[in-house]
Amino acid sequence: MLNQVNKKHIRVAQNASGRSMNVPVYHIKGQRPGPKVYIQSSIHGAEVQGNVVIYHLIQWLQAMPLCGEIVLVPNCNPVGTNIKAGEYTLGRFDPVNGTNWNRGYYYDPGQVDAFINTVTAEESVASIKQRFREHLSTAIAGKLASPWGLGLAQQLNLRLQQLALDADFVLDLHNGPVSTRHIYIPDYARESAKAFNFPHCIFIPNVFAGALDEATFCPWWTLTDRLNERDNRDIDFGIEAFTLEMGSQEVIDFAEGEIDARSIISYLTVKGLLPESQVSPAVMDRIGVMLSDYKTLFTGWGGMVEYCAQPGQHVKQGELLARVLNIDELDNDNGSHDILAPCNLIPMLHFPSASVLSGTQLYKCFTEYFYLTQQQDA
Repeated sequence: MLNQVNKKHIRVAQNASGRSMNVPVYHIKGQRPGPKVYIQSSIHGAEVQGNVVIYHLIQWLQAMPLCGEIVLVPNCNPVGTNIKAGEYTLGRFDPVNGTNWNRGYYYDPGQVDAFINTVTAEESVASIKQRFREHLSTAIAGKLASPWGLGLAQQLNLRLQQLALDADFVLDLHNGPVSTRHIYIPDYARESAKAFNFPHCIFIPNVFAGALDEATFCPWWTLTDRLNERDNRDIDFGIEAFTLEMGSQEVIDFAEGEIDARSIISYLTVKGLLPESQVSPAVMDRIGVMLSDYKTLFTGWGGMVEYCAQPGQHVKQGELLARVLNIDELDNDNGSHDILAPCNLIPMLHFPSASVLSGTQLYKCFTEYFYLTQQQDA
């Protein structure tokens, strides 16, 4: 065993009995210097597959020569994991405030503007990087110390963000309802799409919507652009963050977890943490889409749905996506409605239940997609 795993627990919430709810934090430090990585899973309670991915990573990384260090936080939201209704986990929203557990991270563009005014054209990249992290850390600590308090979801998010703040690479492991593998990638880190073995890649802009990946890369992206423009420099702070969607929620699959853990090992190898690793990115088709072309299809009818198009399937305009059964019209021609593809598309995920209300987000789909295969780039 080359690398020792250190484990501690941090409090992320308290229940109504005043008892602390803790999560384990695993820290693996290599024998040689290098970047720092932060990986968490299950911020949404039903999205549990990331935990088995982290299990495989911990098992493998103990025996692999590591340059740098890796922090792993499985089941980072024990509150959400334990919100059950019968057979289902209702762990997507804070049950008290209704807040999405993945929308309470912190980013304030004004903090970036204030920091830029302290940077001189002669300051080194390493110095800027260290001071900016301290600047962001102070801002997050200030939010947590607000005399007005914070909602549970934001308290949890900010405590996790503090753990991720000094990482060079941040990976947030998720699942869709019924989903195929896809990954969210900041557009400036487009080349990193080829380091993961994910067939579907969503490229996202420098826009903050509350998620951990955005809270990580938005301040650094903004700082980089502003300083390079102001000082005519070519700074690259080397910060990347991704949301990895690894199939469907409410499922643990050890074999599939090995596949995704191997994909993460591939990325860490490309980024220099595992220089002696024999794992390299797979030669495979990778399909990309801009976030603006990642479309949601809503159903105009309530009823019972048959999902005819499966996640990852290529569907042409006019082909059948789903069929809706109307219980009040079973005795006439209106007993069912076909939902057809409005354009050529690839469904990434669909609603998990066969019972839907009108206006339900039935599918999320790639449209106007393009290929970024290794074969074509070679």
